[in-house]
Amino acid sequence: MQSVVDLARSGQAAKRSRRQAMSWIALAAIIVSLLSLLPLAFIIWTGVQTGWDTASALVFRPRVGELLVNTVLLVALTVPIATVLSVALAWLTERSDLPGARLWAWLSVAPLAIPAFVHSYAWITLAPGLHGLWAGVLVSVLAYFPFLYLPLAAALRRLDPALEDAAAALGLGPWRVFWRVVLPQLRLAICGGALLVGLHLLAEYGLYVFIRFDTFTTAIVDQFQSTFNGPAANMLAGVLVTCCFVLLALEVLVRGEERYARVGSGAARRQQRTRLGRATLPCLALPAVTTLLAIGVPFVTIGRWLVAGGVDVWRFDEIGLALGQTVFLALAGAVLATIAATPMAWISIRAPGPLQRLLEGCNYIVGSLPGVVIALALVTITVRIAMPLYQTLFTILVAYALMFLPRALISLRASIAQAPVELERAAASLGRPPLKALWSTTIRLSAPGAAAGMALVALGIMNELTATQMLAPNGTRTLAMAFWSYSGEIDYASAAPYAFIMVAMSLPLTWLLYVQSKRMAGR
Repeated sequence: MQSVVDLARSGQAAKRSRRQAMSWIALAAIIVSLLSLLPLAFIIWTGVQTGWDTASALVFRPRVGELLVNTVLLVALTVPIATVLSVALAWLTERSDLPGARLWAWLSVAPLAIPAFVHSYAWITLAPGLHGLWAGVLVSVLAYFPFLYLPLAAALRRLDPALEDAAAALGLGPWRVFWRVVLPQLRLAICGGALLVGLHLLAEYGLYVFIRFDTFTTAIVDQFQSTFNGPAANMLAGVLVTCCFVLLALEVLVRGEERYARVGSGAARRQQRTRLGRATLPCLALPAVTTLLAIGVPFVTIGRWLVAGGVDVWRFDEIGLALGQTVFLALAGAVLATIAATPMAWISIRAPGPLQRLLEGCNYIVGSLPGVVIALALVTITVRIAMPLYQTLFTILVAYALMFLPRALISLRASIAQAPVELERAAASLGRPPLKALWSTTIRLSAPGAAAGMALVALGIMNELTATQMLAPNGTRTLAMAFWSYSGEIDYASAAPYAFIMVAMSLPLTWLLYVQSKRMAGR
């Protein structure tokens, strides 16, 4: 009888300790979520402090109207063109007997390894007269269409071919089957990819500076660097944030609430590839031309400048310093972002509910904000409230963690979901404290996902430019900053080694993304 009582008491004690551990993890998730809302709250607070008269004068002026027209036209032209291109490439590589389909599929993802400002650098050195809206659309499509291609190709691999067979049996031709059966099932992938492309267009800086096309981001950075005019830059940031939320709302409206899943498991089988026949050569032209423009031009341009510069452009002392600082910042920022994302990822799997959804939404909101907005908020906060933290390593790492928190969160959440909660309970029942039980089971099992998230965050930090320029401590010179410095001086030969190293460091991760997308479809 006494042993039963002791077991009951030990069980109650274990439950209390688990609740205490959960409360500490929830508190950590709340703190991280509140910090992630700091840039948005600061923009709102700045608008209130500025006053309606000053704020309206800064917002409702011809310059803001010009920037808004440029931004709307850029998004309205780039996103549809990138969507059409990505749908065509995804169908050719996944559903047709296109020769070398696997190679073309990898080459359709490879442009992600080239930073957007390197794309622009390559094109502007090839065609110095390339400026304006259509130049921005061209380079933006080539730099960002893989964000649409990846989810579209993955969706096409997972579609149930029985639906298309049923439509064909009812007398619909191939084109009508595609429009009425296949394309509606790609809506989620199209909406998600289009949103990602649109947010990148709003946040991009270097690409549009090269081609002399003004956007809100370029105007904010110019305002900050030239006059350090806080109210003017902050009001522009407020308009930019509004544009981001408009894109988010449009994506929700277009996505709709249709059901895309079938009730039964179905019979897993691959879709038979369509024979192209006489259309093979014309269809080959699309991936070939896209690869030539998106990959060939940057690689040829970088190679040409490396050859023109010779051995002199390889200043190994400067390159080594920039490489070391870049790797250090990337690793430190990736570790911080992963640690910050861990409590939220654990709660989203182990304790789902209204609070979890609210906190997770806060973390995704910061992911939709351009880096220049986050950097501007942290600059002003540190200057006004915590001057000793201005342009310090702490501030730049916090900015990286906020900017790339969603990347770490998504990878961690998927890994924790695959770690059985029973292992945590078993470890706790053996006498381990809850946090130690969590560390010895779930955290260790989710290590591969954490590593993948860290790699994604590190890639983003390596290619990040605007926030690094605004927040990095004096003397910091990353690969992106060194590239930008030399290219700003029209010394394209000296900038080429930095572009080459950034691309070389990004290619393995891009291959990893491609392989992972294949594994998700069971291939």
